[in-house]
Amino acid sequence: MTNQRTVPNVFVNGTHVGGCDATLQAYQNGSLQKLLGSGTDVKPYDYDLIVIGGGSGGLACSKEAATLGKKVMVLDYVVPTPLGTSWGLGGTCVNVGCIPKKLMHQAALLGQALKDSRKFGWQYDEQVKHNWETMVEAIQNYIGSLNWGYRVSLREKTVTYLNAYAEFIEPHKVKATNRKGQETYHTAERFVLATGERPRYLGIPGDKEYCITSDDLFSLPYCPGKTLVVGASYVALECAGFLAGIGLDVSVMVRSILLRGFDQEMAERAGAHMETHGVKFIRKFVPIQIERLEEGMPGRLKVVARSTEGSDIFEGEYNTVLIAIGRDACTRNIGLDKIGVRINEKNGKIPVSDEEQTNVPYVYAIGDILDGKLELTPVAIQAGRLLARRLYAGSSIKCDYVNVPTTVFTPLEYGCCGLPEERAVKEYGEHNLEVYHTLFWPLEWTVPNRDNNTCYAKIICNKLANNRVIGFHVLGPNAGEITQGFAAAIKCGLTKELLNETIGIHPTSAEVFTTMNVTKSSGQEITQAGC
Repeated sequence: MTNQRTVPNVFVNGTHVGGCDATLQAYQNGSLQKLLGSGTDVKPYDYDLIVIGGGSGGLACSKEAATLGKKVMVLDYVVPTPLGTSWGLGGTCVNVGCIPKKLMHQAALLGQALKDSRKFGWQYDEQVKHNWETMVEAIQNYIGSLNWGYRVSLREKTVTYLNAYAEFIEPHKVKATNRKGQETYHTAERFVLATGERPRYLGIPGDKEYCITSDDLFSLPYCPGKTLVVGASYVALECAGFLAGIGLDVSVMVRSILLRGFDQEMAERAGAHMETHGVKFIRKFVPIQIERLEEGMPGRLKVVARSTEGSDIFEGEYNTVLIAIGRDACTRNIGLDKIGVRINEKNGKIPVSDEEQTNVPYVYAIGDILDGKLELTPVAIQAGRLLARRLYAGSSIKCDYVNVPTTVFTPLEYGCCGLPEERAVKEYGEHNLEVYHTLFWPLEWTVPNRDNNTCYAKIICNKLANNRVIGFHVLGPNAGEITQGFAAAIKCGLTKELLNETIGIHPTSAEVFTTMNVTKSSGQEITQAGC
């Protein structure tokens, strides 16, 4: 019957499995459990799908799967920061990322708008000052409403939610530990990993004891005062920008370059604007020790740093030190080794196929923990929904990770879609590219007479493909809103000719993309005299 010449010769419900090795392998990949459940009315697993991580991607995937009739569980648990900060359901973006960041950025913009308003005729005698506690309370109240909304949404979709830490203990089975240490066990046919990332620390004396990260900042119960931001990531520059914007003394300590992975011309322009607006940059230094001089809210800290180019030592005193040097994937302590899921040992991220499948067939991963993919909330949401549809609705549509727009909410916002200029040159060769660029002065800034010829726009075109736009970059107010619109056009194959044929809306900042005619290669002047 089987042509198998060895024993044991294993059959389950009439299906030939094989010998000892084949049976063990069937157990590891989940097919044995399926066979054991076939021919009976009893399901072999508690759930069709368990999603580990209640962030944007995990919630999107779980709700979509439940809508498609599947029995779904979400396990979510926030390990408190060294200072004890934790938060509710919704993940990084909602609680300690995009949402509070953008709201604090808005608080800083309102401060600038107040200054501008005098030039537009607004008169007020009262001295204007910012109240940190009022801002934090209002933002946290809004976030609390979002946390509640997510729980209600899961209940409406009949998704089981457990505030517990998940850890694999064997194939298809996890242990869930709640805040009280109580353990429960759950099995599922499939799993989606959506555990996200947490801020990385420096690994020096005093960092975890005395420093904060973005996980702590947005709910900090007191004004941080004089602040040193360590790092040059988008998180570092965004936080430094809005802290300076509400009137604090802010310095940024940079090891090498600003905004690694982004277009470096745009990054330097964003940094230069921050510098002209009071943010101090300490370049080519890294902290080696943090010492507490005085307790308090805030207290007083001494920072000792060493030059990356020599033996020079820098010392400074600050009320708060905010570490923003990068983030680590939350994958090393969830038992992936027990079920054989491979991770990139260098960064903890998970390699997946183009359908978000790991090397273990019943385990999938989405969001920031994917190796080599973008760490953006909308990407995780899209990937989660599409994954659920492929698994349970017969869809074949995959998440497209190309030409994804994003914006860095520095004081002067930087929006981009497509390739940075450095990468475009590397991929296509400088001689095959045409870069159009211009400075511009938003009309709203002309009356206050500030930041003339600071905003900047450029597009990178591939001459070999009918001048198709392969890189879109804008530095200016509302850059996110501008970039979102053009991203759809880039997805459709936008060319320079189509931009030339597009009639702009006047007076707007975005219209500069319809009138750009100066190329970098020409060396012509790009300063603007007016609108």
